[in-house]
Amino acid sequence: MNTSAPPLTPLDGVLLVDKPADHTSHDVVARIRKRFRIPKVGHGGTLDPSATGLLVILLGKATKISDRVMGHDKTYEGTLCLGIETDTQDAEGRIVSEAPPETVAAVTADALRAQMEARLGDQMQTPPMVSAIKVGGVPLYKLHHQGETVDRKPRFIHIYRFDLLDYTPPTARFRVECTKGTYIRTLVHDIGQSLGCGAHLASLRRLQSGPFTLDAATPLETLLALPDASALAPRVIPLPAALAMLP
Repeated sequence: MNTSAPPLTPLDGVLLVDKPADHTSHDVVARIRKRFRIPKVGHGGTLDPSATGLLVILLGKATKISDRVMGHDKTYEGTLCLGIETDTQDAEGRIVSEAPPETVAAVTADALRAQMEARLGDQMQTPPMVSAIKVGGVPLYKLHHQGETVDRKPRFIHIYRFDLLDYTPPTARFRVECTKGTYIRTLVHDIGQSLGCGAHLASLRRLQSGPFTLDAATPLETLLALPDASALAPRVIPLPAALAMLP
């Protein structure tokens, strides 16, 4: 009796997608599954609906390596806005406080850099209420939508780099390299608190996840415009090659 595993197909592998805004990671998975009729599709780490950039999609037998793919460090570029705090710590939320314009104008680029540098290294971070972490089996974001706030356990994170790229008050562009599970919106929120003016995350784009980079990704709509799965296959990193890329 032949007990060997079925051979790999061209669609068993990793697909790098440039996710647009206003799509959940699950939306991207569902659209690719439906468009190309692939039974098993997953992802290697979520992006918030408002965030854009690299989303690692796992096809076929590659869905079995999701844990290995999710565990890697990430690189993001984003924009923060000083002076306004929201209940979600990003631009999608309800405004809960606003600082006077003169308070925001008094924040210097050096002060911002100092706050970013102060957050380098090992630390514990409390996840925001709007996150997919479950408490009592219920995702925090569902509790938030019900108007509830619950205690969350801080989680270990490490920030390798946190660079100020540009600053024109009240907005600043930055780049951050960090471990998995880091909430960039919370970093921004905490900086606003320390500066005494409040802040929220205005935009976020993921550039890298482990060995996978955004410059190798394809916009979602470009992928969905392909005629069939055979046209998708050349864009898929075969499973053996993807495994060889992982440490």
